[in-house]
Amino acid sequence: MDLISKHNIVHRYEKRKLLIAVNCVAGLAIFFFGYDQGMMGSVNVSIDYGVNRMKYGHIDPEAKQVVVDNSLLQGGIVSVYYLGTLLGCMVGGWIGEKVGRIKVMALGCVWAIIGASLQTSAMNADWMICARLINGIGTGMLNVIVPVWATETASHTSRGQFVAIEFTLNIFGVVVAYWLGFGCSFVDDGYSPFVWRFPIAFQIIPLIFLLCIVWFFPESPRWLVKVGREAEARYILGRLRGEDEYGLAEAEFQDIRNVAELEKKSGKVNSYFHMLWDVMPKKIGGGSSGKLHIGRRVQLVIWLQILQEWIGIAGVTIYANDIFNQAGYSVFKSRWIAGINDIFYMFSTLIAVFTLDRLGRRVTLYWGSVVMGISMFLAGGFSRLSQNNANDDYLKGAYGAAGASFTFLFTFGFGATWLTVPWLYPAEIFPLQCRAKGNAWGVVGWSIGNGWTVLLLPTMFKNIGEKTFYVFGACNAISIPIVWALYPESSQRTLEEMDLLFASDSWWNWDAEKTFARLKEENPDLVNAARARQTSVADGAGGEIGGGKKNRAMSLVPGEKAGSEGSEEGGEKVG
Repeated sequence: MDLISKHNIVHRYEKRKLLIAVNCVAGLAIFFFGYDQGMMGSVNVSIDYGVNRMKYGHIDPEAKQVVVDNSLLQGGIVSVYYLGTLLGCMVGGWIGEKVGRIKVMALGCVWAIIGASLQTSAMNADWMICARLINGIGTGMLNVIVPVWATETASHTSRGQFVAIEFTLNIFGVVVAYWLGFGCSFVDDGYSPFVWRFPIAFQIIPLIFLLCIVWFFPESPRWLVKVGREAEARYILGRLRGEDEYGLAEAEFQDIRNVAELEKKSGKVNSYFHMLWDVMPKKIGGGSSGKLHIGRRVQLVIWLQILQEWIGIAGVTIYANDIFNQAGYSVFKSRWIAGINDIFYMFSTLIAVFTLDRLGRRVTLYWGSVVMGISMFLAGGFSRLSQNNANDDYLKGAYGAAGASFTFLFTFGFGATWLTVPWLYPAEIFPLQCRAKGNAWGVVGWSIGNGWTVLLLPTMFKNIGEKTFYVFGACNAISIPIVWALYPESSQRTLEEMDLLFASDSWWNWDAEKTFARLKEENPDLVNAARARQTSVADGAGGEIGGGKKNRAMSLVPGEKAGSEGSEEGGEKVG
């Protein structure tokens, strides 16, 4: 394949080896994301950072800790990063549709390296705020494009597994950030600038490595089909699925091409405005995507990411040390127990590797919400009992330890379930024509959810204390009927089947499933080929699929009638 660089690893590896290589690169990007999130926990408590440079607190001479005087400034420095991720994901999604996934990954690395360098050298709060914004833009670009690239190269039977592995590396990044910061805190008794500057600078290492190697990896075959580079797409897809499975790869290629042709009729759905406004009634300009229902998908992914933050992970992550202090542990012991909790969190993500594709996305979210909801209510209850027995050291410690144990159970449940699905789902459900932009809306939801919680949690814990955990528990309970009613199952379905899954005019999941089953039955040749390993596929573009039957023409756009190509049978009109 002369169109692809001879140095590209697609020429050297195929099938599982190639998929593992792709997953490793995606995992490296997600590792950086996790590290960047976890890093600020140790930076914020650095004496030189908080007192001398950012000037949002003073030193407690006895405990040798930073006492925060200006929580708004501290929270603002942290949360401006999420404004950056919001901007970065929107720009990255737009560019990703035009120039491809690989180039956006490289561009994200450049922005993140510049932002990390500026943070490392920051001398005051204004400098740090600007640096955090730039770093966030780079992170947003990587967050929006990496899951899309990973899902577009993986097989539909193992998409969840591969993305789950990536998020194991994400939490490994959190673990590395925590323990590196913990180790640096002993330098010069915690007073040295090295305590915070080195952990920030450390993230530049994986970013430079990622920037150097990403050019040697294959572009998404689905994006290549979208822009008309079908020869490259067919070759890469053949290598991903294996030359011994040529029929399967060719059938999948034809599926991608069939659906891409249908989606090209959708017109306005590709702009961010129309994607968001599409959910509105037609009389005020909504519904421009017809039966693609892009606006519905946008709302689903935004709110799934917001829910992910409000089920409690931000509170447990940020306030873990306070929870362990209530158990009677010293400051030092609380910090290393919080670090052990992060390791436990990392290993819990491995459960999703083996269950996400077997149980599906919906069941995974159900059992996660049950475990986490129970954990939050009990953590809040035991925390209150600990405070009520402040004069009894034994009972205070016992109740505090019980509350702390439920934070371990919570992080276990989150790591095995809700950590991965809200990132995987947006990368799965959008049409090829706007998949990167669609995933950008998921990152928008994540940015809103994170920024919202980071700003509100200090006030919530200050005013209602442990009752904040009850709020998280209630959010977990609410999430179960929301997922059950509104979120169709995407597991074990090809990316090309998603347009049929969301073709129903109803928001309810049960209606979506009925419509999906009907359209699959009435249009058997549209997206079935990739799932039938014995399908007869004629070589070359425009070949016949499925034993000689011609594809039915199927409209996904309002006002267009479905017809047939080379057949007297009319196609299903879903527009």
